[in-house]
Amino acid sequence: MKGVKPLILAGIVAASAAVHANDLNTVIDKSSEINNLAAQSQTKIDKIADSMQGRLQQFKTLNKEIDGLAVYNAQLTKQLNNQIEEMESINLSMDQVSIIERQITPLMLRMITGLEQFVALDVPFLKQERKQRLESLNAMMARADISSSEKFRRVLEAYQVEVDYGRTIEAYTALLDMDNKEREVDFLRIGRLELIYLTRDGKQAGSWDQQSQSFVALPDSTISQINKGLRIARKQLAPDMLTLPIHAAE
Repeated sequence: MKGVKPLILAGIVAASAAVHANDLNTVIDKSSEINNLAAQSQTKIDKIADSMQGRLQQFKTLNKEIDGLAVYNAQLTKQLNNQIEEMESINLSMDQVSIIERQITPLMLRMITGLEQFVALDVPFLKQERKQRLESLNAMMARADISSSEKFRRVLEAYQVEVDYGRTIEAYTALLDMDNKEREVDFLRIGRLELIYLTRDGKQAGSWDQQSQSFVALPDSTISQINKGLRIARKQLAPDMLTLPIHAAE
């Protein structure tokens, strides 16, 4: 019987060891499963964290874009407001231009009429040229294809030409009615002070008398000075002193 107890005890120990071994394997298996699940969970967590980080970065980028768009929209709003103000100013200017155009046309007509009267009373030099200029101005005023600004510019230009006549010396050839017969003569214009003619043969000379509204003969002694003046006006001689009779304007 003494021999049986050790055997029983050994069997019990062996059985207990087998049970413990099975439990340990089960624990190990469970532990491995838990570790695998933990690793899977960590992988999911890492993916979620990466996704959250990416979305956070995307959110920050979108916020920057939104801030930039807000600044851009604010700038566009300012530009739009300025354009609206400019359009209102242009509309107001257009209304004012229409008023000015209605007022400037009668003014230009009066200016042309005044110029016609001035030329008619002035020393009769370049009669054909000045007449054609006035006719051109009158014809221009009836044209609809020329703007008011261009018309006004041309009227002012005609006035400037007349002003320049008063401070220049000029020589030109034209026909003059002498003794009921037209003769070609050389004219010497000295500003508006004097208009002198000399026949092409150089034998007769005369000057315009504003008071009598006619040409009066000049003595032969003036012919050399008239010739000199004609050559100076044509830039054939350097400017020099001239001794000529002057009919001073009253």
